[in-house]
Amino acid sequence: MACFSQKQSTFASVMITLQMMQFTAVVLMLLLTVKLLFLRERRIKSRHARQARRLMTTGTVLLSLHFAIQLKTGLRVMGITQSVMLNLAMLIPASYLFARAILLLQRRGNLSLADRWTGPAVWTVTMAMLAVAALTDGKPLLSDTLQMRLAERTGAVLYMLMQGYYTWRHSVSIVAMHRALHDYYDRDTDGMLRWMQYSIVGLMLLALMVPVAIFSSGPGMLAVAFAVYFLMFYLVDSFCFYLTSPAPERMQAAEQNAAEMEEELENLNNGKQTDAGTADAAVLSPEVMSEVEQAVEAWKARGGYCQTGLLQPLAAQDIGISRYRLTTWLHQQGLKYTEWIAQLRVEEAKRIIAAHPDWSNDAVAQHCGFTDRTVLQRTFKRIEGITPQKYLENLASNSSTHTQP
Repeated sequence: MACFSQKQSTFASVMITLQMMQFTAVVLMLLLTVKLLFLRERRIKSRHARQARRLMTTGTVLLSLHFAIQLKTGLRVMGITQSVMLNLAMLIPASYLFARAILLLQRRGNLSLADRWTGPAVWTVTMAMLAVAALTDGKPLLSDTLQMRLAERTGAVLYMLMQGYYTWRHSVSIVAMHRALHDYYDRDTDGMLRWMQYSIVGLMLLALMVPVAIFSSGPGMLAVAFAVYFLMFYLVDSFCFYLTSPAPERMQAAEQNAAEMEEELENLNNGKQTDAGTADAAVLSPEVMSEVEQAVEAWKARGGYCQTGLLQPLAAQDIGISRYRLTTWLHQQGLKYTEWIAQLRVEEAKRIIAAHPDWSNDAVAQHCGFTDRTVLQRTFKRIEGITPQKYLENLASNSSTHTQP
């Protein structure tokens, strides 16, 4: 009798915990949906960004319905099979919508057929397998049968493969985005895409964790569920912040610059322009390399890199060469424009600190082209491994050592 009472108590405890989790998930998804719906439309300027918001909103609505149905029907308490059917039916399209929303931002709306239809295809195949399993086992729909368990596990594998495909597409796209940023801006702009990198990893982790959550019933399920809630909150919240920040416009400017350089490369390949002695239009000939180096050295001698906000097209114009030649010259030396400018400015900062030890970091930053002292300190430490203040202290220490008798 005592054993039976203990089992009842354990069942009631699990029931309450599941209900609390499901209720929390419903509230969280509804709040995220409201946040997406009330984003200021005028601050979302591009058509594909608005479309991405609609996809993300649809995904949070699906998840809200999913957890609400789970809470109302108690399918999770009935058994794993009953719950898994609903999970696959709702989580596959929701994950697809989130993945496609990010891909729209990355590729500015230019999606391939595979990008558009991989998610719907996986959902259709999974639902068809579940339907066939339910019709052929001769038992009620929510029965736990071998056919149904096999169909559910196959659907979970397809879900992970789908998310793996989108993770690969996201990774390829974000590499191209970073390349465009590094070939355009004169400062490190990786921070504005960091949320996207974390979100891509998060979506892949979801693909790995969700099957664990939907097929398990122990304490591990609770930990996985809370991790899923956190990842979903981070994804949607960061997505909202990105859309309403200046980041999309800055990204668009960098990608437009990359597209124009691609067009110049295409013109070279088509013979409309030629670099003397160039066998491959993506590689500058030794003669052209020498011309570029001479122009760059003259530009460096007059301190052209000390201008604040020196975008790559402006630098190329000031040097007197094309954007394509400047970028290709840097690439042949294994450099990106952002990195190159940072190195030049840090070298100038070192010279100024040695020549004017009484200058403040603000003055050094302004002279060398850094936007402020914080950027100077962060860039200086990244390249030199120490802060400007520590560099000054080392100079003073070395100087005193050399002057001692």
